[in-house]
Amino acid sequence: MSAENHAIQTVERLLEVLDLDATQARTTEDIFTGSSHPMPSGRIYGGQVLAQALLAAERTLPEDRAVHSMHGYFLRPGDADQGITIAVDRIHDGRSFSTRRTQAYQNGVPIFSMIASFQDADPGVEHAEPMPPGIPAPEDLVPDEDRVQGLPAGTARMLSDRAADIRHVDSPLYLPSDDERVARQAVWMRLRAPLPDDQRLHRAALAYLSDMTIQESILRAHGVFWSLPGLKVASLDHAMWWHRPARVDEWLLYLQESPNARGGRGLATGRIYTRDGDLVASVAQEIMIRVPEEQPRS
Repeated sequence: MSAENHAIQTVERLLEVLDLDATQARTTEDIFTGSSHPMPSGRIYGGQVLAQALLAAERTLPEDRAVHSMHGYFLRPGDADQGITIAVDRIHDGRSFSTRRTQAYQNGVPIFSMIASFQDADPGVEHAEPMPPGIPAPEDLVPDEDRVQGLPAGTARMLSDRAADIRHVDSPLYLPSDDERVARQAVWMRLRAPLPDDQRLHRAALAYLSDMTIQESILRAHGVFWSLPGLKVASLDHAMWWHRPARVDEWLLYLQESPNARGGRGLATGRIYTRDGDLVASVAQEIMIRVPEEQPRS
């Protein structure tokens, strides 16, 4: 299979996962069902359920009322081999704003809970933190899957088979690195093939991408890498604010930093920019992190 056909296939698989089915089952909520990507760990990738929950909520709203913020909690590990049921509660519809509560279920219990707010287009004051200068262009960087020699076959295959082209400015954190221990990093990202011209789909795909790599600003500060034996990481919550429209099949710069880690938890924040320097979204996530007491020196 050619590289181009492989890229198209990975994005088609993502679109299949994001294509939720509406059901006839209703109480006071709208009910949708979906499937998951297979994962080496067997657990559902958090960004997937973020995107699915958002798409389910947006399907209960007019197309011109777009999400501007969401706050979600990862409650239980999801099983990637099982289907997902998503329930949307239409909490409020006002003149300009709507609010939805969305919960994703497996085996009758919630695995993810989210509240999101949606708004009609509205003029107002505007400013944005500028994109910093001096970031290498994505074409000057090597794709992550070409920089991780020595990973287990399943993990390496997952990187090459994912729908996203991810390129770290510094060393990817799948293996030990001699990079400086700093609580920040920069990552270029985009989907490997074009998406349809549907901003709802692009907003959901941006949520999907926002969960990739943001935890690494915490790991990088302590010289920790993903394949470290005994490392345990789990996302606790995820918040996101959409500022401006963007296409996720074009290069986006994800700047990440961690202001704090304590008590087995770490906080990471991120800003996502278009290549032209428009601030597209802001992200915050807290994770649980358990690091083995004895770590190899970097």
